[in-house]
Amino acid sequence: MLLPGRSYNLFDDFFNNDFFGRDFRKFEAPSMKTDVKEVEGNYELSVEIPGFNKEDISASLKDGYLTISAKHEESKDEKDEQDKYIRRERRFGSCQRSFFVGEAITEEDIKASYNNGILKLTLPKEKERLPQDPKTIAIE
Repeated sequence: MLLPGRSYNLFDDFFNNDFFGRDFRKFEAPSMKTDVKEVEGNYELSVEIPGFNKEDISASLKDGYLTISAKHEESKDEKDEQDKYIRRERRFGSCQRSFFVGEAITEEDIKASYNNGILKLTLPKEKERLPQDPKTIAIE
């Protein structure tokens, strides 16, 4: 079972209203568009994360949720006091997305690579649980 999770923003519907026009939507956060396909008993995720270096991206697994995060901040040391920006759109940003992958999956089961703005993750389908003999429950 692989279920995407994305936090719902209360203002999404409000700001998608035509009152704000199309130009207002330029300020939306990146959405990490993801393709999920089934390949030979595994799931393969292809996540768009353009504009980030491999070092800016992290993937973690907790309580059955695979969370992919990307964060880029400009270092203060790189700042040139002579530059006076009127508008900056390229140097700051972060995004995050989570998928429920099941609690039987471990971080060792997941393989990841990043190339040309695409993060590829391969993970097995949730491991099948071995059938167990019925356990007796004491009734008090």
